[in-house]
Parts: sequence; structure tokens; C-alpha cells
Amino acid sequence: MKIGMVSIFVDHPLEAFKFYTEVLGFVEKMFMPEALLAIVAAPDAPDGPLILLEPTDNPIAKTYQTQLYAANLPCMVFSVEDMEMEYSKLKEKGVVFRKEPKKTDYGTEAIFEDTCGNLIQLHQL
Repeated sequence: MKIGMVSIFVDHPLEAFKFYTEVLGFVEKMFMPEALLAIVAAPDAPDGPLILLEPTDNPIAKTYQTQLYAANLPCMVFSVEDMEMEYSKLKEKGVVFRKEPKKTDYGTEAIFEDTCGNLIQLHQL
């Protein structure tokens, strides 16, 4: 058994698709704007796990997303090989970081806003 797909609730799937592909560098797996369907994958793992950029049109989803954001909790963790390089690259693209890279006992982490209502953590072992 393995993880095939996870979802991230987003305020605007079409804007999220643009951010996740053009800014973060994920690749398109499926994009149907008329259905507000957007699925992306990491460029080095195009076959998965996939990320469904899911609309927050369900009140439970919106509450979940809003509460995580208000508590400064990331909804997802992305692993990176080189935190300094990734942080610099994303800063240059205008990504807003809530938490600058910081070394901890379990690696280096940083947290940024995905422009779609979520916080995402970067982690390097």
C-alpha cells in the first residue's frame, strides 16, 4: 500500500493551480477549469503522490482550513533537499514566509503562505 493522492483545501482552485505550478514548480496531472478540478505532482515524482487542490465549498472544509490557518498550523509538509536554496528561490518569486528557516532537533523547517488560505511547511532532514 502507498499514498496515491492527498488533498489541500484551497479558496480558489484555479489560482491555486497557477501558484502550485508556476511558483512552486509542481507539474500538472489533470486540470479541468470548468469543473474546478486541479491535480498536481512534484516534478521529481510525477506519478505520485498527487495533490488534489480541492475547493472549500464544503462548510466543514472551510472551517478546517480556517482553523488551521488561524492556529498557524501548516496543512501539508513538503520535503526539500536544500532549504537555503529553496527558501531563496521562493522568496525571489514573492512567496510570503510566516516562519523563516530554523534548525531544530529533527531538521530545518520553514513555513509559507500558499496564497489560497493555507500554510505549508518546508522540511529538510
